[in-house]
Amino acid sequence: MKLLIEIEKLSKSFGKQRALDDVSFGVNNGEIVGYVGLNGAGKTTTIRIAVGVLPPDSGDVSIDGFSVTKDKRRASERVGWVPELPIFETDFKALDYFVYLAGYYGFSSGEARKLGKETLERFGLGNALEMKLSAFSQGMKKRFALAVSMINDPPNFIFDEVLNGLDPQGIAFFREMALDFKKKGKAVLFSSHILGEVQNIADRVVFIHRGKIIGSYRVEEILNIVKPSIVLKLDRFDEGAVKLLEKYGKVERQGDLATISSPSASSGEIVKALVESGYSVIELRHEERSLEEFFFSLLKKGGE
Repeated sequence: MKLLIEIEKLSKSFGKQRALDDVSFGVNNGEIVGYVGLNGAGKTTTIRIAVGVLPPDSGDVSIDGFSVTKDKRRASERVGWVPELPIFETDFKALDYFVYLAGYYGFSSGEARKLGKETLERFGLGNALEMKLSAFSQGMKKRFALAVSMINDPPNFIFDEVLNGLDPQGIAFFREMALDFKKKGKAVLFSSHILGEVQNIADRVVFIHRGKIIGSYRVEEILNIVKPSIVLKLDRFDEGAVKLLEKYGKVERQGDLATISSPSASSGEIVKALVESGYSVIELRHEERSLEEFFFSLLKKGGE
């Protein structure tokens, strides 16, 4: 039996609008996959189908080999899910509601209270055990939802826009939590539009646009493609300088500056070649390129 999240040929329409069109990808054990796309691209629809709260028009999702459409109960037991906007019975106090939810997983009241205190403290909510959920900020609700998703310690996790509403400390906490899941061999899928953090957390990134998958890349592949650009200012820019720089990558001129995108050599090697050819380097700096730039370059290739 495969132990992972496998999304197979999902299609879904709402009226005349095609939300998903033959979407397929998987998440392996011990892998963190970021799911990236513009608002309305189909990320939330994919996730809602994957956790069994929305039926697909066609296709299926298997969680550890159990079909979400044919064996929803067993599939659901094996995945922890946090929606973008968690909804709770807000009149409950945090610990009481945790105990209430833990009862669905067969925990006794005593076991649930012990687990609830430990888990909520771990998620930075130790001072809010007796606070009503109605008084929680959006960030606190997201932390509470993360804590609740761990009640039965499932082998897989799916998070929808999990970083929304989290402060920098909360984002760092999620990063550490995801890496801990990875070490334990769990499969983690999370969607986000905070692309800088996706790059810091994920092993692989799946890109979706207008309901279709437009690429799947390991983060090291992306980083190799989006190497920092080198910006140079020389004592003179004649045809010889431009030809020399073009040996190392695409060159763009802007005034008295030249930018080499994704250079094939180090800045030291390039400077050495320039000096040996009689040019003086007045200024040199590196400009980082981001996952966001990579994503929009994918859209441009697709004719967007």
